[in-house]
Amino acid sequence: ASADSEMAVFGEAAPYLRKSEKERIAAQNKPFDAKTSVFVAHPKESFVKGTIQSRESGKVTVKTEGGEVFSMNPPKYDKIEDMAMMTHLH
Repeated sequence: ASADSEMAVFGEAAPYLRKSEKERIAAQNKPFDAKTSVFVAHPKESFVKGTIQSRESGKVTVKTEGGEVFSMNPPKYDKIEDMAMMTHLH
């Protein structure tokens, strides 16, 4: 039995518990640059994705709304079930 068919027992809740194999593969294949992809602390959204535009003299310019900068995990970790495998935990 495939992992997707095993989730059928959870009915309507299944998509929230585990994404489909197709969605997981798509997330794993997204382009990703670990040196420029970050999370930025946001007052209303907790964290938002950002892309570093430049670094100079101890300053970082990020394309998104302002805040504190944290490293971001590559897309292959999107929808991952075991957070211990992630590179960065916040």
